[in-house]
Amino acid sequence: MSEHIQLGDIRVEVQRKNNKHAHLYVYPPEGRVHISAPLHMGLDALRAFAISRLSWIKAQQRQMRAQPRETEREYLNRESHQVWGRRYLLEVIEVNAAPVVELKHSALVLQIRPGSDEARKEALLESWYREELRAKLPVLLGKWQPLMGVNVQRILVQRMKTRWGGCNPSTGNIRLNTELAKKPPECLEYILIHELTHLIEPTHSNRFLALMDKFMPHWRQIKDELNRLPVRHEEWDH
Repeated sequence: MSEHIQLGDIRVEVQRKNNKHAHLYVYPPEGRVHISAPLHMGLDALRAFAISRLSWIKAQQRQMRAQPRETEREYLNRESHQVWGRRYLLEVIEVNAAPVVELKHSALVLQIRPGSDEARKEALLESWYREELRAKLPVLLGKWQPLMGVNVQRILVQRMKTRWGGCNPSTGNIRLNTELAKKPPECLEYILIHELTHLIEPTHSNRFLALMDKFMPHWRQIKDELNRLPVRHEEWDH
């Protein structure tokens, strides 16, 4: 049976995990609130924890609800698409040959077989964005892993519904959202450093913030920039 805490009109979902401490998350687009709670921690203690963070929860929710959304994509000619923070117009070319996606000047060219439906076009572009992001990682990892004294075991690049990235410190694995390939390159670097820092400090503690300040002193400005940019239509879970 699922557990939750009600704080006025705010519902806080509770998920039990083998954690040492409770972790609070607010998810886009509407600000769904979630606590990852230790098995031993009672609901009264979790309620007190959530109340102590109530002003932060409300601030996060206001910010998320104000964030602009991209229009729904139809994958038609001259539709606007973003690649690394720059705007390109989609050019769909139907030809009986293997599919190709490439940038040509101000165009994002999608070569596809005649009769391909919207889902096929979306899948091809999604795969292309994933490979674009992967291509950036060797240089970034080569720069930051030695500086931070960490080693990533595996990086998964995938479509993520609620977060820009994720880290499992126990396995050394990091996940990155494919959507980052649409944002300015410094946003990918910021999210990667954020997740690498979790290999040193798993929680968003004062130590974590101090480490972020050390590795990337201007990270808050980049975070604000990322939060101001439009997010994918229907990308985020409710």
